[in-house]
Amino acid sequence: MKRYELRNGSGLEALTLTERETPQAGYGQVLVKMRAASLNYRDLMVAEGSYGPGTEEGLVPLSDGAGEVTAVGEGVTRVKAGDRVAGIFMQKYLDGELTREKSVSALGGAIPGVLSEYVVFHEDGVVKFPDYLSYEEAATLPCAAVTAWQALVHVGGIKAGDTILLQGTGGVSLFALQFAKIAGARVIITSSSDEKLERAKALGADLTINYQSEPKWGKQVLALTDGYGVDNIVEVGGAGTLNQSLTAVRYNGVITLVGVLTGAAGEIKTGMMLGKNIRVQGIYVGSRTMFESMNAALLQHQSHPIVDKIFGFYEASEAYAYLKTARHFGKVVIRIGD
Repeated sequence: MKRYELRNGSGLEALTLTERETPQAGYGQVLVKMRAASLNYRDLMVAEGSYGPGTEEGLVPLSDGAGEVTAVGEGVTRVKAGDRVAGIFMQKYLDGELTREKSVSALGGAIPGVLSEYVVFHEDGVVKFPDYLSYEEAATLPCAAVTAWQALVHVGGIKAGDTILLQGTGGVSLFALQFAKIAGARVIITSSSDEKLERAKALGADLTINYQSEPKWGKQVLALTDGYGVDNIVEVGGAGTLNQSLTAVRYNGVITLVGVLTGAAGEIKTGMMLGKNIRVQGIYVGSRTMFESMNAALLQHQSHPIVDKIFGFYEASEAYAYLKTARHFGKVVIRIGD
């Protein structure tokens, strides 16, 4: 079988196509013929050696993928051959609170990922996805969608009538837009592109802000909400945008910190957190239970992930390079096999 590995340093040139023996499913394991994988910003950081302590030589990249179970090992009861499944982001995060043990089971970082023709998972590390979704759509779910679901539903407690602020038009933000509209919330979304903002409106965004023309967009959010502020902000920017979010959120509001696109460290106005009684909650994807509850909502509403562009298996480097340009609207996917 063929798979990609990160070899000989860091950067996109480290992405190397290799030939390996097809693995076999052992006790409690399933062999999955991968059909599609999707990229997250984290995958760029892993490839470039800027994620955590660094990238292990020979790591198979990407956390998010979907495929068909082709064989099951002895003792497997959760799935069977022929089932269409996606791997969960952290293979040991099945339910409950996040722990260190669970966090170090993340695909495509702490352990080998899914950019491969075949992958062996423990049966606990996969979920079946709704039949109406294609493999390419299902491959977008494990990280970005579950992150948005935890941010809005499990932590944010979203309800009809809430006002939500979303940043940009990447995978997490567009999934959050879809989930917010399902819940009956009002959505304000930011972007540096007026064209992307118009596309977000077509998906249901109620109000938009171009953060290049409105760099102090936190005050603009207050103006749009009659000085009240928003109930929940899905914060993907990190240090470079958090102060604007602190301005934009209401008293007793929630900021769910899910990304560090503008940097992992910076000067933060902690006094505003105190003065407005704001809850800032870190979000690291989510559990298998959250994934399954999200899938139930997707099925009920027949929602489709927003896929920007699909690349072929031999175009993996081009897919990475395209994601790095930030021109995408939604998810970037790599199709594996025919």
